[in-house]
Amino acid sequence: MQDFWLCLSAFLAGAVNSIAGGGTLLTFPVLDWTLGGGALSAVQANATSTVALLPGSIGGIWGYRRDFLGTRRWIRWLLLPSILGGLIGSWLLIALPAESFKLLVPWLILTASTLFTIQPWIAKKTGIGQPHSDPSFGTMVVIAGFQFLVSIYGGYFGAGIGILMLSALAMMGLSDIHRMNALKSLFGTCINGLAAIVFIVQGPVQWRYAIPMAIAAVIGGVSGAAVARRLDRRVVRWTVIVVGFSLSVYYFLKTWKLLPG
Repeated sequence: MQDFWLCLSAFLAGAVNSIAGGGTLLTFPVLDWTLGGGALSAVQANATSTVALLPGSIGGIWGYRRDFLGTRRWIRWLLLPSILGGLIGSWLLIALPAESFKLLVPWLILTASTLFTIQPWIAKKTGIGQPHSDPSFGTMVVIAGFQFLVSIYGGYFGAGIGILMLSALAMMGLSDIHRMNALKSLFGTCINGLAAIVFIVQGPVQWRYAIPMAIAAVIGGVSGAAVARRLDRRVVRWTVIVVGFSLSVYYFLKTWKLLPG
């Protein structure tokens, strides 16, 4: 039954990522529960979730391959911050005490859920999908620094980085949503790919679960893309929001020892 729930969570995460994002909010808690719910298990769950969902991210790049035309400028500005930030974030997860990450889990899930909830507001304020004038050199430097911080968070935990990257791209003057999603997929894969390498080298990945979950996530991603045009995105989006905030409350209560176990 554990294998069933793990693969189901990965399948749903792959589908949700292809439609709305936020799949980590589904795989992380199931892995944490499977691995025992302790401080070390939280680190292992995060590492395993990152590795398991990575193939779906790579598939996203392939799906958007035609939309990379004319994006060299944005890649030149944001690729290096994404790589460096992803490395630093994943190193922090390994280097800091496992108990520190366990204490941060409720806050990380709350942050990711909040970002996901206010996504439309951020899109409106930053002009995502709307054309506007190109930013100055100084603004580009600030945005690259913002991407660097987002990448650190992404390497450390990861949920919710998609909307932050879309916001950065919008502020850089990019208005084509398909190109934005293509770049988001590229940078997100760089962040998670480097984090996965660090986790694999350091050893916290639980391969017993990562491999079948990766297969389920890819199937879910393909299925999600196939039904995305027929499915009401609002239903998927609000389902992830409810799950995210519910998990945040659960982990807060567990951290404060208001729940048994």
